[in-house]
Amino acid sequence: MKIICFGDSLTRGVSFVKGRVRIIKDNYPAFLEKLFSVNNPEDTIVLNKGVFNDNSDLLIKRLEKDVLSEKPNYVLLNVGGNDCNFKWQEVAENPDKNHDPIVPISQYIENIGQMVTKMKQSNITPILLTLPPLDPVRYYKFIADRYGTTISHWISCCGGIEHWHSLYNLHLNKLIDQLNLPSIDVRSALNKAGDVSDFISDDGIHLNSEGYKKMSAFIFEEMLRLTGGQKEQLS
Repeated sequence: MKIICFGDSLTRGVSFVKGRVRIIKDNYPAFLEKLFSVNNPEDTIVLNKGVFNDNSDLLIKRLEKDVLSEKPNYVLLNVGGNDCNFKWQEVAENPDKNHDPIVPISQYIENIGQMVTKMKQSNITPILLTLPPLDPVRYYKFIADRYGTTISHWISCCGGIEHWHSLYNLHLNKLIDQLNLPSIDVRSALNKAGDVSDFISDDGIHLNSEGYKKMSAFIFEEMLRLTGGQKEQLS
């Protein structure tokens, strides 16, 4: 069985460690591969096709090379955090103006739908992951330290990233229901796993090693449910 994890920095394994953004080895595809190596009697290949700063526009452009040509059985698709983000330098310079997300929500949903259709046409099963939770307080501190505190005025007027992040996730879930797609609700799973701030790095949006581990464990459980597999304990 071949599984491709397709997405942005949360798939790649980006975290904020000691004041710097870094790619860590303890990412969710790596944890997932370890779980399958113990629990699957047959060989399971897990490929990490996550790219830092990608959004759904960019995923479409590399869909053929990174997914379709690989002929996987399943694709775990997780994208949206960069789609609903903003050009913070422009916000800081013009906090009284309207600013749109990098990829408008209608385009985001259309992009997801296009990718799902192309995967199905290639006999690949897409499994959509919801957006993992974020920590808006940490995230705004991270952004303010970089771009200045003028962004706080704009945030107070528009609701900020947590509003848009939740909205994109809501529309993603609507698409999942509309198309009757297999999905894994990692957002709810991490929120229920404990204090979510323990799973998110200091930039407020990327997970830490523990967060990636929790995420991958839940994905593994759901993959077993979706594929009818059985589990043994990973030591």
